[in-house]
Amino acid sequence: MAKLFHIFLISILLFLVAFPATGEEHIFGKSIKRKSMGLRKEKLSHFKFYWHDILSGSKPTSMMIIPPPKNTTTGFGQMNMIDNALTLGPELSSKIVGRAQGFYASASQNDVGLMMVMNFAFVEGKYNGSTFTVLGRNSVFEKVREMAVIGGSGLFRFARGYVQASTHSWDMKTGDASVQYDAYVLHY
Repeated sequence: MAKLFHIFLISILLFLVAFPATGEEHIFGKSIKRKSMGLRKEKLSHFKFYWHDILSGSKPTSMMIIPPPKNTTTGFGQMNMIDNALTLGPELSSKIVGRAQGFYASASQNDVGLMMVMNFAFVEGKYNGSTFTVLGRNSVFEKVREMAVIGGSGLFRFARGYVQASTHSWDMKTGDASVQYDAYVLHY
């Protein structure tokens, strides 16, 4: 019996030597306090500006990068890259407060519905250098369209909310448009 016990003990020791425990716990995420990130009380801000999609002229701000197939009536498959001015007023000559940078793509086979992916990058005042990101469906012929704010940077870290877009003007000949955006953003 003692011999069996010694064999058992030696087996356990060999197992422990062959598979040592490192003592380290491999954790890739943990909870932290908001204060450690400099986060204060969350606030809700409203922003109103105009988005200018310029397809015409010598300096367009919206460029088709993928054309639609020839057999579509809705433009399904077309993609445009944008660097559109955000201004205080509906005129393109109004004061620029930021840029909408990203793309939109025609994502519907049945109507004119765009998938919008944009960073609103602000260049004026308190929010200069800060951005928030808009993602969503834009049914362009609806009076008011709503899309999600899904994040941000700078003063918009941890941002969430929504934007409402309503067309102010659209030139059927050139495709140029001015769209009013009302953004409601929760941020710290």
